[in-house]
Amino acid sequence: MSLQVRTDKESGVAVLTLDRPDRHNAIDLDTAHQLAAVWREFRYDDTVRAIVVTGAGDRAFCTGIDRSAEVPQPTSPYTIDDPLLTIGPKANDLWKPVIAAVGGMACGGAFYLLGEAEFIVADSERASFFDPHTTYGMVSAYEAINMAQRMPFGEVARMSLMGTAERLGARRAYEIGLVSELTEAGGALAAAVRCAETIASYPTEAVQGTVRAVWSAKEAARAQALAHSPHLITLGNLPPERQAELFTGRRPDFRIR
Repeated sequence: MSLQVRTDKESGVAVLTLDRPDRHNAIDLDTAHQLAAVWREFRYDDTVRAIVVTGAGDRAFCTGIDRSAEVPQPTSPYTIDDPLLTIGPKANDLWKPVIAAVGGMACGGAFYLLGEAEFIVADSERASFFDPHTTYGMVSAYEAINMAQRMPFGEVARMSLMGTAERLGARRAYEIGLVSELTEAGGALAAAVRCAETIASYPTEAVQGTVRAVWSAKEAARAQALAHSPHLITLGNLPPERQAELFTGRRPDFRIR
C-alpha cells in the first residue's frame, strides 16, 4: 500500500498519509485509485468526522503524478484522461472536513489535493509550493484553477508561469492566505491533528453543512473554469517526447520567495 490510514475512533480523526517518500510521495496510478477508494470509504464511516492528509518524510508533501506512470490518451482533441482528477475528497463526494499538513515540497499535481482541502497547515522551515508545468512544456490548468480559489490572482499567475525557477516559501504562502498556520520544524502534522480534533468534537451534521456552504460560495465559478481545462491542455501541451527531453535536461536554479 502506498497510503497509510490511521484512525482514532475516540477523537474521530483519521490521518491519511501518502507513503512513497522515496518518490517524494508522487502519485502513480495505483495510489490514485487508492486515494479515490479511501475518500469514498470515509463517506460511510461514521467514526471518522475529520481527516488530515499529509506526506511521509520531511522532504515532500506530494510532487504530483509519478513521471514513470504510463497514461494512455485518446486521440480526440476534445478530451484527456487525467488520473489525478479523482484523487481529492470533493471529487469523491466527501464533505467531511479535510486539513492538509504540508511538511516539504508541494508541487504540480499536489494541488489537486490541496485545492480540495478546507485549509492548509505548513512547516515554516520545510514547506514550499511551486508548479513546474510550463518549464516542461505543459499547460497548468487544473492546478492553477484549484489554486485560484485560495490565492490572489497575481500570485497564482506568477507561480504557474515561473515554473521551476521559483518556489513559494511557507512564510509567503502564509502571507497571501494559501496557508492558514505556520508551525515550527516538524510540527505541521501535530498542529493539523489538533485542529481536526477540535472540529471532530462538534456535531458532524453542522460541520458537514458548513463545509458545503463554504464550497458553494465558489463552486460555480470553479466548475466553469475546470470545464475549459481539457481543451487548453490538449492545445498547449508539447508532445510527450518533447516533455521528456525538457524534464531530463538541466533544471534552472530556483529561488525561494
